[in-house]
Amino acid sequence: MNNREGKNFETTLPEGYRAAFVIDAADKKNGLILNLASLGLFIVTLAAEVAAIGWKNVLSGLRFRVPQLLVFLAVALVYVVLHELVHGAAYYLLTGRRLKFGFAGTVAYCGVPDIYVYRTASLISLMAPFTVFLIVFGIPVILFTDMRLKVLAALMLAIHVSGCVGDLYDFLLFMFRFRDPKTLMRDPGPAQTFYVPCGPEELQGAAGAGTAAGNTAGGIIADNSAGVAGENIITGSVTADNTIGGVHADNTAVTEIVTNQNPEEE
Repeated sequence: MNNREGKNFETTLPEGYRAAFVIDAADKKNGLILNLASLGLFIVTLAAEVAAIGWKNVLSGLRFRVPQLLVFLAVALVYVVLHELVHGAAYYLLTGRRLKFGFAGTVAYCGVPDIYVYRTASLISLMAPFTVFLIVFGIPVILFTDMRLKVLAALMLAIHVSGCVGDLYDFLLFMFRFRDPKTLMRDPGPAQTFYVPCGPEELQGAAGAGTAAGNTAGGIIADNSAGVAGENIITGSVTADNTIGGVHADNTAVTEIVTNQNPEEE
């Protein structure tokens, strides 16, 4: 077993967990909302920078030279790749697992298929690019004396903050909705599914339903053989129809809880 397994991630979904929320950036509706939120972040960040630099200084710095614009475009393209690589580096350090990179429409993503990552490790991986490039682009905005370079750095910082809209949304979900450290996230990219431990009532209901041996009803199957304490498999369909922070996810997730697997010798 990987020494990080059980601490930072699980290879299979533990018993007693259920899917609580799904967000898919590739979904057209979600993608539109996230893009609008990204535009809003860009405007707010840029407005704050203009206020800090001074609008007269900004206007004087808009007289770009062609080489400066070409460098800016190259940095912007490289940044998209580096952003996902930082995600990947953090995930790899915390899980040791191979990563999946790709694009879904206008969304670039980095995912870790087939594992379930705990809350703390997920937060570190989510916020790593935001933190790293906030420093990388923030320092030039402060230190550059050439106003044209300062304005270009400020544009890159605004692009960076707005480009982190999906990461920031997941961060807010962890901060305000999924605060249990046992929360797991599966992130194959570009969709993320949040899993939470079932409550006592849910577990008791599952165990009670499993005692109805030989009956099949409502998706509950109990198969009890002679001389064997029954093996009950409870399968349920959970529909997540959530609206958080203006983002709507309407997804159906399937959870499995396996209980009472205690075979005895005849």
